Parts: sequence; C-alpha cells; structure tokens
Amino acid sequence: MTNHTPLLAADAACPASRSLWQLGWQRLRRDRLGLAALWVVAAFVLLALAGWLGLAGSHWRHEVAKPNTPPALFKHYGPATVELTAADIDAAQQQHTSAADASAATGMSAEDDPLAADMAAAQATAAQNAAARPAVAVHADSLLCGSDSRGRDVLQKVIQGTATSLLVGLSGALLAMLIGTVLGALSGYFGRRVDDLLMWFYSVFTSVPDMLLLLAFSAVMSRGIDTVIMVMALTSWTGTYRLMRAEFMKHKCREYVQAADAIGASHCSRMFRHILPNVTHLLLVQFSILTVALIKYEAILSFLGFGVGVTQTSWGAMLAEAPAELLQGYWWQMAAVTLCMSLLVTAFSMLTDSLRDALDPKVK
Repeated sequence: MTNHTPLLAADAACPASRSLWQLGWQRLRRDRLGLAALWVVAAFVLLALAGWLGLAGSHWRHEVAKPNTPPALFKHYGPATVELTAADIDAAQQQHTSAADASAATGMSAEDDPLAADMAAAQATAAQNAAARPAVAVHADSLLCGSDSRGRDVLQKVIQGTATSLLVGLSGALLAMLIGTVLGALSGYFGRRVDDLLMWFYSVFTSVPDMLLLLAFSAVMSRGIDTVIMVMALTSWTGTYRLMRAEFMKHKCREYVQAADAIGASHCSRMFRHILPNVTHLLLVQFSILTVALIKYEAILSFLGFGVGVTQTSWGAMLAEAPAELLQGYWWQMAAVTLCMSLLVTAFSMLTDSLRDALDPKVK
C-alpha cells in the first residue's frame, strides 16, 4: 500500500497563491514612505468628506472675527490695523466741514474742487453705515489660522477649499479615466479603421495645449464646480487613452483572450471582463497621477477667474485673494493654502511612485 504522507506534507508546506493586489499591499506596507503618504492622503480625504457632509468648514462664509486678524500664535506680530469708530468719522466730517468753510472764505468755488460734493456724500454714507452697523462683540479676537479681509475664518475656508479641490480632482480624474479607457479599449482591441479614427481624434486634442483648451472650455461654459469637473475630464483623457490603447493592443493576442474567444465570449466580454481586470493596476496609478494634475489645474483656473463660482471657495480661489493681502502684510491665508496644497500634492506623488513599484508584476 502506497504511503501518501510525504506528498500531503509537501502540499501543506507550499504557500497559497496570492493575487496581484495582495502582493501589492504587502510590498506597499514594507515601503514606509509610501505608507506614510497613504495615511496623509487618507487624512485629507476624510477632511474633505467632513466638508462635503457639512461637519466641518460649513460656516466659512460667516464673518467671525475682525478683518485680517493674525493667527493666534502670531497675534502680536501681525501688521497693525486701524479701526475707525463713530467718533473718528465725526471728527473727519468736522475737519472736512472746516476745510470747506475755509475754501469758501478764500473764494474757492465748487468748480475749483469738483470732487468736494462727492467726498461729502461718501463720508455721510460711511457715517450712516457705521451708525447702523450692529455691535460685533461676538467676533473673536484671534483664530487658529487667522481671518481674511472680510473677517472669515481661514481654517474654515481651507477645509471647504480642500473639499472642493479634492471633489474636482477625484471626479475629474474618474471621468477622464472613463473616457480614456473606453476609447483606448476600442482603439487597441479592434484596430484598423476604428483605431485610425480614434487616433485622429486623439491627435486633434493633443495638438492644442492643455491650458488653452481648459481656458477655452471654461470661457464658453458657466462657472461652477460641475463645469470645472466637465472641463477637466474633456481635456485630460488623452494620457489614459494612449496607455489603454497600448495595453489592449498587447493583451488581445494573449492565450487567455484566445481561450475566451474559443468558448464564444463576445467582444465586449473579452475587452471588459478579461483584459480590463489585468490592466486595472495601471489605471490605479494613472488615477493618482491625474488627481494631482487636476488639483493643480483647478487652482490655476480659479486663480485666473475661470474656476468655481463666487459663492464657492477652493484653494485656487483663496490663492487669488492672497496677492492683495500680501501687499498689506497679511500672509497667513497664503501660507495655509500653500502648506495644505503642497502637503497633499507631495503625498499623492509619493503614493503614486509607491503604487507603481508595488503593483509592478516584474518586482519579486
């Protein structure tokens, strides 16, 4: 009687086969920088989720402090601000009245000073507004990240800007990948006339600079988050198309695709049920690259005035307000946006490199 104990022991000693995703996660956990970047990106996503749900940053429009209040840690180092009270306005009016009387005594007429009437009306309007303005006793004297020129909390704006910028980046990247994957799959799998037509379409888009296309689409469409996402998707699908075209062209001749053809699988099944799962790891890397690029593009568009609407805020909209504040010495809004944006983009870039190494089948 044959003893199969050694064979069973050998089978038990053999490790179970692991999928590409399990191997990739194991490699990523060994990469300390990549794992730290993953945690940073996850923290920003949770912060953006809190902004989307209204749990944080929902009161960014409210004037909760005095204009241009410095951060709490730099409260005594910010530029001095001059606040005009009602007594100061009355004194200015009396001085202006005295100056007008002196001008009348010297014989100066309204024709010699054509702005005198406008200045008097403006000062009277300012005095009425100051008298009608309610007391601001509830306004805070200091905030963690300071306030902007309208007294809004910079930290609340940064949280809401994070939600907006990540929404634009993630949604635009998903739509761009959807367009690029479908067109790339059709072009690489069918080839011939379909490939020629789609390559001509691709060449038309790539012949025009990306920023020019972004500005052109933004100028034609109305401002808003939906418009920015659509513009990003329509101008960022070309890289995914080129990648998927090459991958589908390579995989359509593999044995597993020929086997699927032999059992009667349709073209759609071969493309999206057999080939697509084998190139998903490349799409994940491409998704992270596109997200970083679209966050930058959104900041540029909003900075130039073609991004989100005036009732919304984003990192680009906050950067657009920063130059006027920097000229007056109010640097904290610029510093907060720059720090958050640099941290997220750097973490995304490091995570992209780690994912590329972790999901590479050639790496043992």
